[in-house]
Amino acid sequence: MNNICAISHHALIQAKLLARPARGAAANDPNRPILASLLAGRVGDEGILPAHLGLTDAERDRLWREYFPGPMLSLPDRELEDLPEADDLIALLLRERAGIFESEAWLAHIVVTACAGKEHLWFDLGLANRAELSKLLDNAFPTFARANVGDMKWKKFLYRTYCAREGIYVCPAPSCGECSDYAKCFAPEV
Repeated sequence: MNNICAISHHALIQAKLLARPARGAAANDPNRPILASLLAGRVGDEGILPAHLGLTDAERDRLWREYFPGPMLSLPDRELEDLPEADDLIALLLRERAGIFESEAWLAHIVVTACAGKEHLWFDLGLANRAELSKLLDNAFPTFARANVGDMKWKKFLYRTYCAREGIYVCPAPSCGECSDYAKCFAPEV
């Protein structure tokens, strides 16, 4: 029952955010519903993102002002460990971005910030499900998303792509060894 209530609360907050009229290019950005879901998750204390989402204050304020005008909702804050490879992961995603909306750059930072979490990436982002993360990646980083032909878990795929480009041969994603789905993700690939 709690899961149903959490999903309903998530969907309600997302709908309220989307009811706010976006400004300028933000009104046509296909990433807007995903950003609303991500923010709805954070309002409900889902995921692990800090209140700044991995963005500078100016970027976070602009996201709210242009995508969801009105008062900023209170987001629970978190302390996260820094990922030494964060800049490299962000650069990888930025090279793969669609290049249409500014939100793509913000999402690169947000996604990489969530990589510090210990759960599946969609969960650590505070999204409602993995399909939302797939849609985010399809919209913002289409070349990267299309390269995941084996439907690998996204955090694992991001790290595998990064390591392959850097010539690193032993490259587990952070915290994967602690995950309850480790056997599913790291089973022999067909």
